[in-house]
Amino acid sequence: MITTRILMATALGTILLVAGASGQKTSTRKKTSPRSKPSPVSKTRSRRVVASPISEAKLPAAEQPTKTNPVETSGESPVKPVVKPADKSAAKPTDATVARGKLSDKTADTETNQVANDAVSLRDQVDATASGPERIRLQLKLVDELVAAGKKPEAISELHLIASTDAFDPQGLYNTGNALARLGDSDEAINAYRKAIDQRKGKYSRALNNLGVVLLREGRWPEAYEALLSALRLESFHYAEASYNLGRLYAVRGESDLASREWRRALKVDPGHTAAAQALARAGTEGRISVESPAAKVRNVTIDNNEAFARSAEGNIGSPRADWAPKALTVDAVSYGFLQKARIAFESGNLEQSVDNYQRLISRMGGYFSPANLELSFALISLKRNDEAMANLLRVANRDGARYPISYYFLGRLYELKGDLKLAEEAFAKAVTAYPGKNGQFLLDLSRVRERQGNFKGALAAMEEYVALMEQQGRKPAWSDERLTALRQRLK
Repeated sequence: MITTRILMATALGTILLVAGASGQKTSTRKKTSPRSKPSPVSKTRSRRVVASPISEAKLPAAEQPTKTNPVETSGESPVKPVVKPADKSAAKPTDATVARGKLSDKTADTETNQVANDAVSLRDQVDATASGPERIRLQLKLVDELVAAGKKPEAISELHLIASTDAFDPQGLYNTGNALARLGDSDEAINAYRKAIDQRKGKYSRALNNLGVVLLREGRWPEAYEALLSALRLESFHYAEASYNLGRLYAVRGESDLASREWRRALKVDPGHTAAAQALARAGTEGRISVESPAAKVRNVTIDNNEAFARSAEGNIGSPRADWAPKALTVDAVSYGFLQKARIAFESGNLEQSVDNYQRLISRMGGYFSPANLELSFALISLKRNDEAMANLLRVANRDGARYPISYYFLGRLYELKGDLKLAEEAFAKAVTAYPGKNGQFLLDLSRVRERQGNFKGALAAMEEYVALMEQQGRKPAWSDERLTALRQRLK
């Protein structure tokens, strides 16, 4: 009997112990509350990164100091090979794996819905805010949400609304230009940058730099040069990013010596500018102008072209070509002094002094020194002495057109200005052929002068080539289809 009672008591204690443990576990379990909706303007929520069509680099989302150019070239990390497991047999998914997959899908749906909700909330805030900087700030946040939701056309439309505003907000317009450039709308990005610059009465070096980058990408070299040089002048030539980009412009124009000079200048201002250091290393001594020894005779010496550096943000502004090899040039000390004085005067806006020094140098070189003749032409164009500029450009084009396709291009512009459309067409066509790659602006100008002559078939061919180039780069302008349609209708 006693034994039986002991056994019964033991069993009862075990039952109570188990029940107590179970009750304790239940009481300590945390209750899961519904996820609260974060505020669309919460400062604690991490900012989404807007994907950019530019693979090498991205434009900054907001105005802030940066050491890297918005669309500059940068090295990409090598792709690591995927190492497969030794056992290649397909494993049957477990219930836990399926559950995790469903949970992942549910999380993705939740995040998508959250993005949509944030966009709706921001839209309401935009509509309730009067025109001005605060409205633009909210619109730019809305653009981020729209891009994150995969609504690129809506994002671009919102950016167009900002760019068309009359509100005084140069920084907002600058950031709008950055966003448009990231999304591939170069034309509207250019307009936004120009508007920001105008609102600061031309004194906006960062906007001028970014404007120059986009114009360079579009092949609009004269405008890019003007923008980048203006940015440097505002900063007393202590703006590493603008110097780096001006070097890129010189490189694609075939002016290797000036390109190297700008990259050295960028490194002097910012020794940690990796892109400038890499560009300078690639350029080497190709195209460099140096002072010869007193006993040496003035000469032009062709050297091996290991790598003609002429690349854009997308890597397709130019590519190496055998007959485009830069030359190493040497001059005597006095001539070199004239060259440096001419360049400094030109950059400082002292055009007459620049012309005088270029002419002195050319005279000492027997009437022709390719970089000096080319640079003299640009100074003469700035002074509207077009006939003199044309004479110098013809000398360069006839002797070194393959190295300096920019000489053909400027000849085309001067011929068109004079009304000599046939000669303009020939010059633009030579620029297209001579340039080692494809330049969209060259093709547009060729199409235009052909149309002006009534050569609609030729105009259409050039325009189709331009559109194909833009499609390849993912930057096809919105107006291009309308332009193609108009040309095709004129052929009927």
